Amino acid sequence: MLLGSCFSRWIMTESEIKEHYRDKFAKPLYHMVENDSLKLHYVTFGADTAQPVLFIHGAPGAWDGYLNMLDDSALQHQFHLISVDRPGYGKSQKKPKKRVYSLVEQAQAIVMALKSNHSGKKAIIVGRSYGAPVAAEIAAMYPELVKKVILLSPAIDPDTEKFWWFSKYGKFFMVRWFLPERMNTATDEKYAHVAELRKLKNEWPKIQSDVTVMCGGQDWIVDTTNFTFAKKMLQGNKNARFIFIPESGHLISSSRPDLVKKEICGLEDLKETIQQQASAN
Repeated sequence: MLLGSCFSRWIMTESEIKEHYRDKFAKPLYHMVENDSLKLHYVTFGADTAQPVLFIHGAPGAWDGYLNMLDDSALQHQFHLISVDRPGYGKSQKKPKKRVYSLVEQAQAIVMALKSNHSGKKAIIVGRSYGAPVAAEIAAMYPELVKKVILLSPAIDPDTEKFWWFSKYGKFFMVRWFLPERMNTATDEKYAHVAELRKLKNEWPKIQSDVTVMCGGQDWIVDTTNFTFAKKMLQGNKNARFIFIPESGHLISSSRPDLVKKEICGLEDLKETIQQQASAN
């Protein structure tokens, strides 16, 4: 019971999400893409004729990990916000159900969420933690669909991968039985990280879009050496930006949403959007 409750505060139930949006004007639209091999769940906010911004969570996680960004009225006004459950998390699964999903498989699945957008504009992709290499894989595989990639606290260096207690013992039946399903998925995924990240090293040069990498100096979940690794992998990309925030921890989208918003739409564009919204009200 203690093992299961340790992570409950990080996981929102459907009833908690429903309560969160009970009195909000803008509510999520729920989508499910399903075929013989794929079941992808995602939510959207804003007009589907606006430029898409695709949010990809880490491990464990779900689409609601970006609630503060998705609820931002300025972003809703300017963009079509899309947040996915990565394959193996939330309501997204491959069929038949698998325990581990490669970066390529995740990219192929998640990119289908962009089909809900009808703007004809390239997407901005935000990936956090282990969602960051998924975002990078999408940019490498589908350069025609991606304008910019924003990597938050990226877990991308195969040589500095961290293993936690629930990872080390998470293969034992009794431990798995007490832990939430998404923690077990994260454990299974963790053992595939190193091999997948080594494969990704060959894909970084294929990224043609703008890239912004943001890391926090107080991040105890992902080693800060990943920041140096990102610079090495993206040294050939003239449109790559690197932002180190000494006082921030792992969840930069929560602690510094202002910086993330600036990277999504640019500071001047953000000011203009806020001013237009104020005038409209």
